[in-house]
Amino acid sequence: MANILFSHSYFLRFDPKQWSTGQPYAPLGTLYAAAFMRANGYAVSLFDTMFAYAPEEVIASLEKIQPQFFVIYDDGFNYLTKMCLTNMREAAFKMIQYAKASGCTVIVSSSDSTDRFEMYLDAGADFVLLGEAEISLLELTAAINKKENNFFNIEGLAFKHEDAIVKTARRNVMKDLDALPFPAWDIINMEPYKNTWMKHAGYFSMNMGTTRGCPFKCNWCAKPIYGNRYNVRSPQNVISELLMLKEKFKFDHIWFCDDIFGLKPAWVNEFANLVEKNKLQFNFKMQGRVDLLLQENNIHDLARAGCSNIWMGAESGSQKILDAMDKGTTVQQIFDATRLLKKNKINPSFFIQFGYPGETKEDISLTINMINELLPYEIGISVSYPLPGTVFFEKVKNELVNKTNWTDSDEMALMFRNTYQPAFYKQLHSYVHKTYRKHLAFDNLKQVVAHPFKANYKTIRKALSWCYYLPASFIDRQKLKQLQKPVA
Repeated sequence: MANILFSHSYFLRFDPKQWSTGQPYAPLGTLYAAAFMRANGYAVSLFDTMFAYAPEEVIASLEKIQPQFFVIYDDGFNYLTKMCLTNMREAAFKMIQYAKASGCTVIVSSSDSTDRFEMYLDAGADFVLLGEAEISLLELTAAINKKENNFFNIEGLAFKHEDAIVKTARRNVMKDLDALPFPAWDIINMEPYKNTWMKHAGYFSMNMGTTRGCPFKCNWCAKPIYGNRYNVRSPQNVISELLMLKEKFKFDHIWFCDDIFGLKPAWVNEFANLVEKNKLQFNFKMQGRVDLLLQENNIHDLARAGCSNIWMGAESGSQKILDAMDKGTTVQQIFDATRLLKKNKINPSFFIQFGYPGETKEDISLTINMINELLPYEIGISVSYPLPGTVFFEKVKNELVNKTNWTDSDEMALMFRNTYQPAFYKQLHSYVHKTYRKHLAFDNLKQVVAHPFKANYKTIRKALSWCYYLPASFIDRQKLKQLQKPVA
């Protein structure tokens, strides 16, 4: 029986912001691939890099297991791996070298390696899997086990042949996701995940995927793994996994890490019915589009199912910028969806993006005003980040001379020429957070004054935080003004 040692390239310690936040999720895509290969007769094991100190730690696993194949298979469901951070790329290169030195056939599958397969092959990988990779991995390892040396007919593959790099035809994505085995949760030690969550958040959250792909075409969004196709597991299949995970790990909370949750008509309604039928009690967060949330009875059904937080790709409060992004949504829909979520006691959270080409001072002001008026539960702010394969990347690629990727997820570097200098956007990130917190504080203060006997410690603490955020936001605004001179 052929032996595969799986790993991935996300080292939590190499990402200071995420290490400090302390809310890690297991490498779901890696566990799916391991389960798929095990179902097809392979012995599988995992070197989990999540809590590792250095890539050198893989050496002990290589020596102990002595695998025939070493597979770096990154999680295609997590935005942190989609960002292709250079810290993680360099760690992957080192693990490739250690695995080659131990005599393994080295195979890599990730967003970054799909975009930059030449770099990974030059670093020593024998093969790079392009796009959705489970079937490609199975066909490739089967061919190697048969001592074949002709890999040209295996779709979704890049490799070197006679000093040239060969890229085969792209593989179509899977359609029947129910046919996949559940992720190999048994090969990962979940205790450090649970302990970290309990320490930092006070509850234990796990991740699940119900779909693959996204049919929408926001021109800055890269989809190197699952593409523009959208395929979905049945609600029954998802419930079966939830019941298994609840029994095995006693989770409190689920992050449904789909790009788009519940797009298929009536899916959310059926899912909510099954949650109630099986008496599943848990909270979950998800990602959603404002226009889809306003369709059918989705928000009511999500509330029934236990949804507590929806991260919406609001992106901007300027319709001009949303249209330039090919977002396909309106500012009015952001307002309508946010208010409807609050009415149904679901927390609305915003992804916000500054620095898209053509954004002006007025566009930035519209976005800040939208945040401070709607007061979402949380905000995640980034600057526009060009990734290969997108229309946005093609627009700015000639300006990506010195830098094409961030080192870690908190770098916030603007890597192309825009209205203002990069330092402006770093300061803007700080200012928007502080003015948002200031407005939240005043909103809580109003609640305390209006209903003093209903106020709890958390509400009072937030209300009193205006003492810090009022002067802090003023100082940040003055700093921002000093950096506001447009780039010549």
